[in-house]
Amino acid sequence: MTLHAKVALLPQGWMRDIRVEVTAGHITHVAAGPAQANDHRADILLPGLANLHSHAFQRGFAGLTEQRGPTPDSFWTWREMMYRFALSLSPDQMQAIAALAYAEMLEAGFTRVGEFHYLHHAPDGRPYADPAEMSARIFAAAEQTGISLTHLPVFYAHGGFGPQPAGDGQRRFLHDPESFARLVSACDAMARPQDRVGLAPHSLRAATVRHIADLAQAFTQRPLHIHIAEQDREVQDCLAFCGQRPVEHLMSHVPVGPDWCLIHATHLTEGETQAIARSGAVVGLCPVTEANLGDGVFPAKPYLGAAGRFGIGTDSNVAISAAGELQMLEYSQRLALRARNICADQGSTGARLFHAARTGGAQALGADAPRLASGSAADMVALTDALALDMADDRLLDRWIFGKDLGIADVWVQGAHVVKAGRHVDRDRIRAAAERVCRALI
Repeated sequence: MTLHAKVALLPQGWMRDIRVEVTAGHITHVAAGPAQANDHRADILLPGLANLHSHAFQRGFAGLTEQRGPTPDSFWTWREMMYRFALSLSPDQMQAIAALAYAEMLEAGFTRVGEFHYLHHAPDGRPYADPAEMSARIFAAAEQTGISLTHLPVFYAHGGFGPQPAGDGQRRFLHDPESFARLVSACDAMARPQDRVGLAPHSLRAATVRHIADLAQAFTQRPLHIHIAEQDREVQDCLAFCGQRPVEHLMSHVPVGPDWCLIHATHLTEGETQAIARSGAVVGLCPVTEANLGDGVFPAKPYLGAAGRFGIGTDSNVAISAAGELQMLEYSQRLALRARNICADQGSTGARLFHAARTGGAQALGADAPRLASGSAADMVALTDALALDMADDRLLDRWIFGKDLGIADVWVQGAHVVKAGRHVDRDRIRAAAERVCRALI
């Protein structure tokens, strides 16, 4: 397959009239030249982005937690609704909802997803006959839609600091270290060549630092993700438990390095911010979900000033948009600091966000960052420009993220053309199956 882009974002910068040849899922040649008769045509061609944090099943109740009861609403009240939904899902229903979420991610410009997966067991909490049944449905949904997957099975042992016993709403999540190791091994056996398998101790509430250190030692050179410092209450509970804040507590007991992704890390001291940046770990930011849940605002300015690495995720999947997550990240900073172009070092804010999310997201998911270059996986996103402005510079990324005139036309993953004319190639069937499931559940 060969495609011609009027403008393409190559490693050396923006170039006009570029032909990209793809063989066996990888880019084999990139060169300037006019379009030829059988070339696929693209207006603007970009490398794909990684969605480093997803709970796919939560797509099934997107928009259905926006009614307030008689008491103040918070992350913790939202969590009870999430538990009720999670306790009702069958494997078939899980797969249908995950396929919808993944198809929408592809349509939004994501070519790889990190699935932070904790829905392991049957609704009564007992393991399925195949203990990896629910993970198998995640792999099946990824294969069905064509998205590359970094699967992150979650280790969940406790219900709170102390440790406290797990609650009834958490019964589908639980493992001991031995059964969790068997789950990881089963996931390894299911992975396609482009897939990766990491692991995710859910949080300091759900796994002790001893558990986390043991997991990190047992499963080396894999992506290792953890929810941390998302909520004020979590910080206060951690202080009450051990006299340390969550990031401080983790980093004083576990060697956190470049294989790690700290999800949210919203509530940080200056010292914690600097320590994460020095570690080489990636912070996994999910700005739309963090806004939806009222989590708070990440200290992006000092973190980026310390050369901290980040990627973006859609988390609860209440909305799925690569450009939307990057826009929300910048806008949250503008609201907090009452200034503009906070995340830019100098020059284009869109370019700073895009390049940081591309490299940080890939690092967090244990994959090479897509590039429009020979040898790279053919993970590519084609944009159209409704105004047909004659541009070949970073203003295109600014307009995609902060404007409304650039939209996604086509997406390729490993060379497979999975989105055409803005729609996933199997969108109607995938959406119909998910609609049937959601009507039955809600």
